Amino acid sequence: MKKRPLVIVTRRLPDVIETRMRELFDARLNHDDEPFTQAQLATAVAEADVLVPTVTDRIDAGLLGGAGENLKLIANFGNGVDNIDVQTALNRGITVTNTPGVLTEDTADMTMGLILAGPRRIAEGARVVPDEQEWNGWSPTWMLGRRIWGKRLGIVGMGRIGQAVARRAKAFGLSIHYHNRKRVSPSVEDALEATYWESLDQMLARMDIISVNCPHTPATYHLLSARRLKLLKRDAYVVNTARGEVVDEGALARMLEAGELAGAALDVFENEPAVNPKLVRLARQNKVVLLPHLGSATIEGRVDMGEKVIVNIKTFMDGHRPPDRVIPAML
Repeated sequence: MKKRPLVIVTRRLPDVIETRMRELFDARLNHDDEPFTQAQLATAVAEADVLVPTVTDRIDAGLLGGAGENLKLIANFGNGVDNIDVQTALNRGITVTNTPGVLTEDTADMTMGLILAGPRRIAEGARVVPDEQEWNGWSPTWMLGRRIWGKRLGIVGMGRIGQAVARRAKAFGLSIHYHNRKRVSPSVEDALEATYWESLDQMLARMDIISVNCPHTPATYHLLSARRLKLLKRDAYVVNTARGEVVDEGALARMLEAGELAGAALDVFENEPAVNPKLVRLARQNKVVLLPHLGSATIEGRVDMGEKVIVNIKTFMDGHRPPDRVIPAML
């Protein structure tokens, strides 16, 4: 009988996925769901045939230097692979896979929710009754927000998620604008009635709402830098459901504190799970909406991710090219 591969999983996954992994592989699961320390990751890469990390596990060159000869596949539970030194892995003969596509609609739903939450003051309003704040009933001038319909939305990153956000936003009456590394096809632009901006600076200066939907790469680190944030209108809002590193958090916090931006809604942060204390203070002052990285947090989405991980492992172990193999040209 063929020996089953040792698959080490760094975080707890949905029960149905863990059960299937136990059926197919010699799966070592993390029942406590405590994040692996770097020492535990080092042990895992030294022992495993397959490592299943998540986006919070740092698989860098130093860690991979201690990988055992048996480690041939890193099957990431996540779409982004900025947590993995892919080039070093490939140089060592280790294949890397991810789980693309399955989180598009969930993340776009959350993005649209945050696009509404800031200008319409939804999170602030939701706290009034539960927190027993004084409320004397409806008033013509109390807690006024900003209209969404007719505003300009600037999408930074027009990939799968950016386009899904655009479809939703168009239905809400927003005017769609975008900046992307490559211009999308004319058919997509026509369907979304989207305006392309080759210059990110020029787009930022004209938008009412900015939605960050690009991956984190060396090229996109602080893409929304202090200089670029200064280009935004004072009544503009920033929404980020992509990666915290794309936005200069410190500069964003300073501008919100100074009243140089209308608001922001963030689901991701530069140094997760740590959150900039200035942002926390601003959230208490209702100047920013903060969510704990919930963009992809649906039961269906996480099960779909797990199924992709299993398919990638099974395909690889059967001697075939896994469907979601990551190569440097994709990064």
